Amino acid sequence: MQVIVTRPAAEAGPWVRALAARGIAAAALPLIGIAPLPDPAPLRAAWAVLPAYRAVMFVSRSAVAHFFAARPLSAAWPAGPRAWAPGAGTAQALREAGVPVGSIDAPAADAARMDSEALWALVAPQARAGDRVLLVRGSDGADAGPAGADTGNGRDWLAQQIAAARARVEAVAAYLRQPPVLDAAQRALAQAAANDGSLWLFSSAQAIAHLRAALPAQGWRAARALATHPRIAEAARAAGFGAVALSAPGQDAVIASIESLA
Repeated sequence: MQVIVTRPAAEAGPWVRALAARGIAAAALPLIGIAPLPDPAPLRAAWAVLPAYRAVMFVSRSAVAHFFAARPLSAAWPAGPRAWAPGAGTAQALREAGVPVGSIDAPAADAARMDSEALWALVAPQARAGDRVLLVRGSDGADAGPAGADTGNGRDWLAQQIAAARARVEAVAAYLRQPPVLDAAQRALAQAAANDGSLWLFSSAQAIAHLRAALPAQGWRAARALATHPRIAEAARAAGFGAVALSAPGQDAVIASIESLA
């Protein structure tokens, strides 16, 4: 059985290597392109007022990487704000970027869920009336500046909880999310994996939407998917995947799920 890893390119490679180390054949097929913003001014502006925030929530590793790429020279993470991460990978990226471990809040590495709901259960007592909380996220291009949170996903849900606590929610885009441009080899891989028993590994519903847009005539009834969140599993079923399984999001849990499905 081959596993199709659909994470962005910078993350897909390490996942393929980790799976190979466990004897699992895997191929990278990034379905979300990540690119820097054409104008980093909003990020620099966010850094300038960073001490004013009660907390900064980073939605992903990419959010961390691009936010810190805009850090002013010699600037360090200020003492006041907490750094919120919805998962272990994002928390690790924060540590690697120099955020003190004691300033990071994230679900445990072995938590059954790593998402906005799990994060909020941990950090809800921190949000007080009048506090400012910054969401660092990606953009599809039209919303690259400071704005409200994205809609229809976990970030929107988290923003609603913060607002209900009477804290002020702000957001800044740190990078651009783009549909993939599949070359001939990638298209052939996707078309074969729709029918050959491969297992598609999805950590984003947007990746599924991009796949459907890239191959609109392709059927997925014979394909299998492993999703790391119930919302992603729902998107895979809606796309027509014939068999959809759910896994906890940590790498060890995903590998265990793959081995159980082999």
